[in-house]
Amino acid sequence: MSNIVHIIDVESGNLRSLQNAVEYLGYETKLIKDSTDPELQSATKLLLPGVGNYGHFVSQLSSKGFVQPIKEYIASGRPIMGICVGLQAFFEGSEESPNDLGLEFIDFKLSKFNSKTKSVPAIGWNSVSAVGDKMLYHIDPNNRYYFVHSYAAILNDELKSKLASNGWEIAITKYGDEEFIAAISKGNIFATQFHPEKSGIAGLKIIKAFLDQETHSDLPKLTSPNDYSNNGLTRRVIACLDVRTNDQGDLVVTKGDQYDVREKDAAGGDVKNLGKPVSLAEKYYKQGADEVTFLNITSFRNSPVADQPMLDVLKLAAKTIFVPLTVGGGIKDVVDPDGTKIPALQVAGLYFRSGADKVSIGTDAVIAAKKYYENGSKGDGTTPIETISKAYGVQAVVISVDPKRQYVQTPQDTKNTTFKTKFPGPNGEEYVWYPTTIKGGRETTDLGAYELVQACEALGAGEVLLNCIDKDGSNSGFDLELIDHIKSAVSIPVIASSGAGKPEHFAEVFQNTKTDAALGAGMFHRDEYTVKQVKVHLREQGLQARLDEETL
Repeated sequence: MSNIVHIIDVESGNLRSLQNAVEYLGYETKLIKDSTDPELQSATKLLLPGVGNYGHFVSQLSSKGFVQPIKEYIASGRPIMGICVGLQAFFEGSEESPNDLGLEFIDFKLSKFNSKTKSVPAIGWNSVSAVGDKMLYHIDPNNRYYFVHSYAAILNDELKSKLASNGWEIAITKYGDEEFIAAISKGNIFATQFHPEKSGIAGLKIIKAFLDQETHSDLPKLTSPNDYSNNGLTRRVIACLDVRTNDQGDLVVTKGDQYDVREKDAAGGDVKNLGKPVSLAEKYYKQGADEVTFLNITSFRNSPVADQPMLDVLKLAAKTIFVPLTVGGGIKDVVDPDGTKIPALQVAGLYFRSGADKVSIGTDAVIAAKKYYENGSKGDGTTPIETISKAYGVQAVVISVDPKRQYVQTPQDTKNTTFKTKFPGPNGEEYVWYPTTIKGGRETTDLGAYELVQACEALGAGEVLLNCIDKDGSNSGFDLELIDHIKSAVSIPVIASSGAGKPEHFAEVFQNTKTDAALGAGMFHRDEYTVKQVKVHLREQGLQARLDEETL
């Protein structure tokens, strides 16, 4: 059998990481962008990956002429594996795009998770249960797999009956009180709702089992029941790297743009170099980081977009790091040094094709939110948040918020949303609000963080990276009041950032707020603690954390 794995490419999200995962396993990959490509006729293993909007994905399959060739491929008995929206495409349709038909192998429509009881999109690591006494393609209920989606095949009696009567085998999982399909299998068809290429070693094992056609294996004994105190998800620990160039032109990880990052030495100073971004990111991945975030804090302003150093960082990192990668900085409409105008959507596309799973938008999120309110609380479809989320899905767009605490005597002292604080101000002020900042914290605006995140969610952002100017570099713990303030404003996930100095701070934020994830930087860069130490501490506190210690 051929060692070549073919991948359907309709420009849906990050294919680079899937290619890297397959090649890491010793196979060769070839992308199929044209449905008339003779490679599709000769393919012996086919992958159908998709992310983002269901309608956008299936309409791309249709408009590019892939629907009939895919059905003919399946009818030939050759193996095919769908991933994320690639699984959803096997269903008749989705309420996300009511007028768009899928491949119609399963007569059922997907629906959206209930956002009143949990964050949506669902982003994080969940367990998967086998149905029956065998597990599909080495899916192990003792492992955790990475999910990122808003819509799912939510199980009910009708769907269970249809699947059983038509010979489908399934694996299931739960998000809160909603049980849904995590994987399906029938004959030569296999598909996962989760991203195995982003699920560490556990995910690589599933891809390998599919490529080797090891369809079933004995179901292992459960080592511990799943904990649903966090809707079934483990507590996400994210490692963040602030990347910039130093005076020698080297790409380095530093402490951030909001500090004095230059050494006070006789030579006149230089950027504080805490390591090389790719090697540090790989170290954190091996320590068990659930995600890695690169923040390009200077945007490399004199470099053409196509030559951005961060593109090379992502390409290299994605070869050996099989968890989600986020990149921030410069995700906006830009003008190259030669005067060429490049829209934010195209900039984001370059990052996705280089290995990023999500892009983070900072200053331009504030600009977009102000525009939203000036337009009568409506988007006009032109902001980076709107254009990127429309093409790649809301889960691909993170907004990075950099607020700072402002005390007021009464709520009437500001037009923005306030709350009563447990820590009165210097003059006894009992109320606070959080003005947003732009340009790396150097300029303060009159827009509150509460109002910012609400506008950005409405425009299409899928996650909030919540920093805090007051806590940056303090190693004193997260701003718990700010986190709860922002969580009350939106239904999308929130990542707590700024202030982590020891493992206890991660336990504190998970135990005392409803944050969906927590991020650390300096404490990891300075080797004061490892990601694994943080996760071990979380487990000791009764908080479920993923520890991927397997080998292929």
